[in-house]
Amino acid sequence: MRYIAILRGINVGASRKVPMADLKKLSENMGLLNIQTYIQSGNLVFELAKPETIPILENRLQQAFSETFGFDIPVIIRTAEEIAKSIANNPFWNEKDAEIERLHLTFLKEIPSPELVEKIKQLQFLPDRFEIIGNDVFVYCENGYGRSKISNDFFEKKLKIPATTRNWKTVMKLHEMMSS
Repeated sequence: MRYIAILRGINVGASRKVPMADLKKLSENMGLLNIQTYIQSGNLVFELAKPETIPILENRLQQAFSETFGFDIPVIIRTAEEIAKSIANNPFWNEKDAEIERLHLTFLKEIPSPELVEKIKQLQFLPDRFEIIGNDVFVYCENGYGRSKISNDFFEKKLKIPATTRNWKTVMKLHEMMSS
């Protein structure tokens, strides 16, 4: 089975630099197979020799990362099937005027509490929009993600869950890598 590990917070500041070759070596040392990295933001596509639960694998990778690189980061893992389902579930992807540059997917480490989802749904930042489906937050930023108030930090604070966001082009490329 193919998986993707999405790491948050690497290669975004001077003190959090991690060469992808070093991340790949760490992954190999952990026994991950057929490892591919994609861009510098911490995306690993891999296979496992034997099945392992996602929470255990996330914790194992997070701990190995911390021990190797000296800082903690959230690690979120999804299966190829989960990524395909996320793509199919995106409510903005099939809108007539949707532009791929404005689409993003925030991966949540777990499904948020219904109470917090209801609270956050009351907040609106039009023309930017979001929709929470399971452990995914689909984001459409009319004026660009960098200018939006509905950022990764916003969702982490409001939903009280670790999260990491990727633009839609990256999501589609990772899906392609997992499918090949």
